[in-house]
Amino acid sequence: MRLHELSPEKGAKKSKKRVGRGVASGQGKTAGRGTKGLNARSGGGVRPGYEGGQMPLQRRLPKRGFRNLFKKEFSIVNIRDLNRFEAGSRVDGEALRAAGIVKDRDKPVKLLGQGELGVSVEVKVAAVSRSAREKVQAAGGKVEVA
Repeated sequence: MRLHELSPEKGAKKSKKRVGRGVASGQGKTAGRGTKGLNARSGGGVRPGYEGGQMPLQRRLPKRGFRNLFKKEFSIVNIRDLNRFEAGSRVDGEALRAAGIVKDRDKPVKLLGQGELGVSVEVKVAAVSRSAREKVQAAGGKVEVA
């Protein structure tokens, strides 16, 4: 058997219905679309979610909550995560990403005060909590908010 001798199984291939090819064809004139109306037009048909004039589901369901468009989202880093850096090192967003502590490149970094800090580091982040600032300074480090 050769490649050019292959053919599909009998009945596997069906020719498409040719609509609008004369009255005698059974699908002529209006091509099975009926007479006039939204679905008879080219490009016609209702949009997704349209319920024929009934109040749509999206409007019938109660709405809840509020999404603040201007909320700032931070990548959170805790004090305990800074213990892996060497004493006297500068810790900023890039250093945290390089260490694998922060994943998201787009979000600014906020330092929170969970855990204890055993090394003296110089921290430069977008935001810092009061307890985190106190713990860094108590360990002999500095905090800079950029």
